Amino acid sequence: MANLKLIRDRIKSVKNTRKITEAMRLVAAAKVRRAQEQVEGTRPFADRLAQVFYSLQARLRFEDANLPLLQTRDVKNVGLIVVSADRGLCGGYNSNIIRRAENRAKELAADGVGYQMILIGRKAVQYFERREYPIDSKFQGLEQIPTADEASQIADQALSLFLSEEVDRVELIYTKFVSLVSSRPVTQTLLPLDSEGLSKEDEVFRLTSRGGRLDVERAAVDTVEKQLPQDMIFEQDPVQILDALLPLYLNNQVLRALQESAASELAARMTAMNNASDNASELVKTLTLDYNKARQAAITQEILEVVGGAAALG
Repeated sequence: MANLKLIRDRIKSVKNTRKITEAMRLVAAAKVRRAQEQVEGTRPFADRLAQVFYSLQARLRFEDANLPLLQTRDVKNVGLIVVSADRGLCGGYNSNIIRRAENRAKELAADGVGYQMILIGRKAVQYFERREYPIDSKFQGLEQIPTADEASQIADQALSLFLSEEVDRVELIYTKFVSLVSSRPVTQTLLPLDSEGLSKEDEVFRLTSRGGRLDVERAAVDTVEKQLPQDMIFEQDPVQILDALLPLYLNNQVLRALQESAASELAARMTAMNNASDNASELVKTLTLDYNKARQAAITQEILEVVGGAAALG
């Protein structure tokens, strides 16, 4: 009977754990929707910014503009912005981005290039602090749904390092949101900006429902068709306008990376908790089967003892 009690207690414990993991999955799914709404909410500003860039590109060549954010220097030091999460329980999300950053740091060191890290998220801070990597600044406790103010703080720090020539290039290492079950760490050169990077088509992810299950669609946003009129007259020199807009573009790039990373984290947590709930259900089935077998064995043993006692008395 003691064995039956142990199995019964374990079944109860696993069921309680399943309730927790299922609740965490539902919370993550709701936050993914909020992340999608934020991406779509910031879309009009990004579109308008891209329109102005295309119009300026038609008036001047970016490579001829003598602007600090466009200047390419010999790379002796690199700033690495690493975007991780504050919390775990999201599968391999944190370990993948940390491994990507660590490999990039090793590549730079092997080439004789120095580097400094701007760390975002408690997991990256804890990992690289324990290993005494060169850390310039740390950002922890950010909102799980990133805000423009947070992106601005990070972009300002990267901008300060680049303009002071402490670093000659700034790279952004974050997780690109591919789908609810797939994401991949990527490395993007943030500074110096180049005309090709400003001319790329953008895209936005949309959360949908198919067959009762959540799914993700990525749609390209073509800004070329929305160019401002070619005969528009600028009151200021296009170079001055470009100089004022480049920091805004930088902030927008950082915000977009934070949004992609947040969506990737939430999707990874949702998948991990869904797998945990499924595993808990399978474990409950196995334990229930073991319980029934043990209970049947105990009943059989009691019947045999009764029959044996009656035979002895007879």
